[in-house]
Amino acid sequence: QVVLVESGGGLVQAGGSLRLSCVASGNIFNTKPMGWYRQGPGKQRELVATITTGGTTNYADAVKGRFTISRDNAKNTVYLQMFSLKSEDTAVYYCNTIPWPSNYRGQGTQVTVSS
Repeated sequence: QVVLVESGGGLVQAGGSLRLSCVASGNIFNTKPMGWYRQGPGKQRELVATITTGGTTNYADAVKGRFTISRDNAKNTVYLQMFSLKSEDTAVYYCNTIPWPSNYRGQGTQVTVSS
């Protein structure tokens, strides 16, 4: 059974920061690249940051330079540090494997940025 538990979301003013965390089952965390996705109100889900098992990262243009993805292999945890938040970053954020699988997902964590 795959378990993904996201946390760390909240309400923050524009320009503020948040750090999201995601604890993942060991059976996927150690073998698959991981990513942070988000889905804003009325929008499609989008992939915003990725990290391979070896630690190579990649970012969507919309968040490049503001978000940092990292992983702690000892804790089976992926983080997303978000700086300089904008109202358009408002979304439910999910961590998951890449590509998005059909049979498991976490509950997500809500990030709301007020302008």
